[in-house]
Amino acid sequence: MHGWASSAGERIAAPRVVLEARHLRKVYRSRAGELVILADVNLTLAEGEIAAIVAPSGAGKSTLLHLLAALDTPTNGTVYFDAKPLEVNDDAALASYRNCAVGFVWQRHHLLPDFSAAENVALPLLIRGERLDAALRRSHEWLAQVGLVERAHHRAGELSGGEQQRVAIARALVTGPSLLLADEPTGDLDEQNAVAVFELIERLHRAHRLTSLIATHNHALAGRCDRVIGLEHGVLRPTGGRVGAGPGANPGGEAS
Repeated sequence: MHGWASSAGERIAAPRVVLEARHLRKVYRSRAGELVILADVNLTLAEGEIAAIVAPSGAGKSTLLHLLAALDTPTNGTVYFDAKPLEVNDDAALASYRNCAVGFVWQRHHLLPDFSAAENVALPLLIRGERLDAALRRSHEWLAQVGLVERAHHRAGELSGGEQQRVAIARALVTGPSLLLADEPTGDLDEQNAVAVFELIERLHRAHRLTSLIATHNHALAGRCDRVIGLEHGVLRPTGGRVGAGPGANPGGEAS
């Protein structure tokens, strides 16, 4: 990776690229023909950056995040995490990537209604084989970070919409990932709760030095990110935002 010169003339290392997508294409084929969701997506996310992808519903935001999280595979193109292509990994390695490296927040929280908040947050740790007592202890720590430790033993159905999404954020981060992907995390919330949840994501992003990508149709919230990228006709395009505010800010949405 190339560096650049400071005003004093010394070389400064460029931020480490955590996630990169090169020429991603996603096409669904049927008897009716081809439906191109992503045409040619190029993207880099630098360590510590928080970026937003803004596009209306149906533009392909969810599809892109699923590809980046290895929840789906591209028709063409490659996703790199820490400069290593995901496509060379076997199923076990991809499962480990999803469980350990990536935290994913959905628009709909997908909590198990008959489980308590603490049990829902602990699930990813149990999946990786941790003991129940250790997983629940870590779960309580994360519920405290999202302001819900007093609701730890309440079932998911007993929580408000905003509380449920905060539990989902704790569940996404309890495994200690370096990458946070959030798909319309405020889409089902009223304005007050949407702002509160977005501010929570920002705070946790900074506190845990995450690299974060948020898909949203809310331009006001997206504008708080280091970089705002539009998704149009299956291609990413820079649209502005607080360019230069974050360590990985880049005025372009495409890979360099």
